[in-house]
Formats: sequence, structure tokens, C-alpha cells
Amino acid sequence: MSDRKFTVAVVGATGAVGTEMIRVLEKRKFPVGTLRAFATSNSAGTTVQFNGVPVTVEDVATTDFKGIDIALFAGGEIASGTYAPRARDAGAVVIDNSSTFRMDPEVPLVVPEVNPHDLKKHKGLIANPNCSTIQMVVALKPLHDKVGIDRVVVSTYQSVSGTGKAAMDELLEQAKAYVSDQKPSNKVYPHRILFNCLPQIGPFRDDGYSEEESKMILEPRKIMGDPNLKITATTVRVPVLVGHSEAVNVTTREKLSAKDARDLLRQAPGVEVVDEPGQSKYPMPIHAAGEDSVFVGRIREDVSQERGLEMWIVSDNLRKGAALNAVQIAEKLVEMQLV
Repeated sequence: MSDRKFTVAVVGATGAVGTEMIRVLEKRKFPVGTLRAFATSNSAGTTVQFNGVPVTVEDVATTDFKGIDIALFAGGEIASGTYAPRARDAGAVVIDNSSTFRMDPEVPLVVPEVNPHDLKKHKGLIANPNCSTIQMVVALKPLHDKVGIDRVVVSTYQSVSGTGKAAMDELLEQAKAYVSDQKPSNKVYPHRILFNCLPQIGPFRDDGYSEEESKMILEPRKIMGDPNLKITATTVRVPVLVGHSEAVNVTTREKLSAKDARDLLRQAPGVEVVDEPGQSKYPMPIHAAGEDSVFVGRIREDVSQERGLEMWIVSDNLRKGAALNAVQIAEKLVEMQLV
């Protein structure tokens, strides 16, 4: 890491992901000289804490981005579409957590453990992938490098924090209503999420796939540099506060045993293998919450096909699925002298 200090902005600083970005910058001791926090006018004037010092939140609509080196965007598609180009044009390198630029061929879509080389192509804008995509490709990359992957079938079990703080609050309020013998109400989701599973994340497309499923099909191809990779996905929202889980079935191009897959993953950056099912040890959201790693377990050979593997992947969607990955991109930019 360079001795240089950087002026870093967090846009959406008062939201769930923006708050986590500030924590991760602090925890990883990123070389921040000055932190600037931005949000909508509703939050302007409030403060966030960074290294024990209050930072006043500025109104993103009236801000001047001049002098900012790195801008971490966590304010959603509208904020990114409106202000990210403005920040880039003012000289900042933008790392955007929304889906706005992910499939733009001019914008690198980066997971540092998988494709850091793509950062060399950045033109001031870098996209942070979808949270569920990130944890999956971190686990798939070492297998793909070793034997190649032909097809992926993934089913996700995604926590409400992927929707945001309002969804987390709604789940908790529904739980309180339930134990008080009151009828839980729902506003964030089309149905009650408490004690329920919703097989819808985002609007549905004409082909029957949801928006989230489309992201999980398209993004890994770009990140892993394999446009022919066959992927199908079913994404489900579950009543968990933090941590996304995925059941992933992989068809490899060459035979790979479960033992060899386990050994590869144990050596992979960012991966922690928890795979002792006989001892009831496997990844779970309650253990992944607050942790940086992508946890992989239940690794076994698919009995229905010769070159198939099954695995269970869990990660904290607010950390590795969003904030941590963005900060790791910033660290790579500094390391590679690209900022």
C-alpha cells in the first residue's frame, strides 16, 4: 500500500451498505486522508463516525466532487446514474455498488480475487457486482481455472438486508407483531417475509426470470471472462437478517473429485472451507454475518452426472457482497497505481 493518503467519498453513507463501507475502510486501515460522506437532503447535516471522529453528511445533490480521489457509491441506481458520471468527470475514480454500469462493456466489473487485471481498463468507473454473484464467483474461480466449468445451476436463499434497512426493520416488526398476537403487515415486499420464502427478487422479465436471476446469469460470464458459460438461477428471499446462502451445482469440463475441489478451495483467496457434515459443521448465515470470507461447505460429487459437483456457499452480503469488495477494489487500485 502506498504512503499516499486519499480523499475518499462514500455516497449513500447513511444506508446499510454505506455504513458498512465506512466500517470496512476503518477496519482495513485504508489510507484515508479525508473522508467525505454524502446522502440525500433528508440525511444532510447528520453525522457518521470514522475513526472516532464525527463526519458531517453532505447533500449529494449540491456537492462539488472536485478533489475527491475515490468515490464509493452505495446510494442505488438513481444516485449512481445521476452523480457517478459527475464524480468521474470531476476526477474521482468511482466504484459503484449499483447495477447501473455492470454490463456496460466500457466499465470493468471486478471481484479482486477473480479478475483484478480488468482494473487496468478502467476509465474512471468500476462496477461492484451483485452480492450473490460475488460470493459465487469467488468459490467457482479456482475450479474454473483448474478444470473448466461448463454449466452452473444456482438457487439462492437471500437475506432481507439485500433489500436494505427498511426490509430489515419490516422483518423485525413482523416478528414483534407475531409474538404479540397481531397480524404482521408488509410494505417492502409483496407478501409477508416472516416465516415465509419469496421466490421473487426484483421484477420479472418476459422470459420468466427475475431481475436478480438475470444478474446471476450475466455477471459471472463477464467477471470470469467466459461468455459461453451456461448458467441458470432461481433466487429466493428468506427471513434472515444478514447473509446470503447459495446451493450451487457445477458441471466441470474435466472430472474433479470432491476431495480435490475441497483442497483447491482451501487454498483459494477469500474462501474458508467449513465442511464436516458429520459433525454438523457447514456454513450458515449466523456464522458468516460480520465476517469477510466466503464460506463453502457440503462439497460433494453430484451422483446424477459424471462431472458434477454440489456445494453450499454463504457470505455476509453487506460485507463481501458489497462494502468489502468495493474497498478491496480501492486497495487494488492503489496497489496497481491506477488511482
